[in-house]
Order: sequence, then C-alpha cells, then structure tokens
Amino acid sequence: MAGPTTAERGERQQESSGPPPARGLRRPHRRTVVVLAVALVLLGAGTTWVLYGSEWLRVERVPVSGTEVLTPDEVRSAASVPLGAPLVSVDTDAIEARLRQKLPRIDTVDVVRSWPHAIGLKVTERTPVLLVRKAGNFVEVDKNGVRFATVSRAPKSVPALELTASRSGSGAASLRRFGTDRLVREAVKVAGDVPAPVAKDTRSVQVRSYDAISLRLADGRTVAWGSSEDGRAKALALTALMKAAPGARHFDVSVPTAPASAAS
Repeated sequence: MAGPTTAERGERQQESSGPPPARGLRRPHRRTVVVLAVALVLLGAGTTWVLYGSEWLRVERVPVSGTEVLTPDEVRSAASVPLGAPLVSVDTDAIEARLRQKLPRIDTVDVVRSWPHAIGLKVTERTPVLLVRKAGNFVEVDKNGVRFATVSRAPKSVPALELTASRSGSGAASLRRFGTDRLVREAVKVAGDVPAPVAKDTRSVQVRSYDAISLRLADGRTVAWGSSEDGRAKALALTALMKAAPGARHFDVSVPTAPASAAS
C-alpha cells in the first residue's frame, strides 16, 4: 500500500502544530513591564509627596460665611483648623464636631476643602422663636425646642415663654405627664403657627398646661390657643375673627370650628 503523499504529510504536520500565531499579538517584553511598573510606583510616590510632603497644597486660609450673631473669628477659633497642615489630611468631621460642641448657636455647618490652600466653613445659625427668662438674662429657644444660647438683651420681635404649668393643679399634672421639655416644644409649635401679623405683635406665649397655651399681644389683647394641635385651622380662625371683631380684647380659637371673641 502506498504511503501518504508529501502534501498529506504536510497537512498532518500543520494540524499537529496548531494554527500559526496571529500577527501583532506579541507578548510584552519583560523590560517594558518593568519600566511600566517602575513608572507607576514613581507616579504614586510623586502624588503622595505633592499631597502630603510639598508646600503646594497646605492650609493657609479659613474663610467663614453665613454668620449673623457669631463673628468669623469666633468660628475660626472654635474650629481650630490646623494651619500649615496638608489640605488632604485635615479631618473635616472633627472640625464639624468641635464647632457643634463649642458653639451651640450653630445649626448646620459645611466644612469644605477649597483647593489649593483653604478650608471653608459655611455656617447656618439657629434662629430664636422664644425666649426663656433666667436670672436676668434670656435663653434663646429655636424652632426645634433647643435652648442654644443665653443673652443679656432680648432680641427684637421674639416673644417670651412663660411656663406656669406648676402653679395650678391641672398644670402640675400636665407637667408631670409631659415634662418641661415637651411643654416647651408645644409652645414652639404654637409660635410657629401663629399668623405672621399676629406673631409680630406677640410679646409672650404662656403655657399653663398642655391644653392651655395662650398669647399676650403688645397692646394687651390675649388669644386662647389651647393645645398645639390643629395649628393651621386655628391660625385661619384667628385671622378671620380679628377682622370680624377688630375692637375685641380677647380671642379664643382653642376650638377652631367655634371661635369666640370678647370686648373685655
């Protein structure tokens, strides 16, 4: 029997050796790999040095914005931003925590890296909605019922809070059940729901019990508000009642569906 031809032997040899390598898909040379690795290491080291070791990206300024009662210097002092430190290494969360602890007047604060040389402090201060008299001074209370600052002079157009719940039987029971802080928050809710024209004339918010909150206006008129519930309905009822009875001295909107007024 005749053996395989030369052509057949060539085909078998080609099949056993596999397909020829594709052109252009050469493995990278070992020297190239080493060079790339060294370049990446140097790039990382250079970046680290620029961020931490160089003088180019260090804290030089601490701009403050948003202050009203506080001064920028007070905020900077409380923040204790490390001047001269690498900007990337500054702990912004720690700065925020220091500001909240040392300056309770601050409601919110954003600590921002402002490349290449600044840490910016954007402050929002608390706004007082009620004042609590204390030893000749005034404690400011914000919209959340937080007592955040003591001042010697009362801010204009901020009513005083008169908490008299402990002076009567029902008031004492209300105080035991809800506690002082809860009653203060109820007064804050009422102050926030009072119609704007009335709020401007309100001099005090008196809390005798949870259900007996009243207002005293600048001209001596009074408003029996009741509890803090149904605040919007009570505000609408009070506005309508004052228009209908402009000469009245006492208004009662504790039941907003049945408001009442009296001349004395």
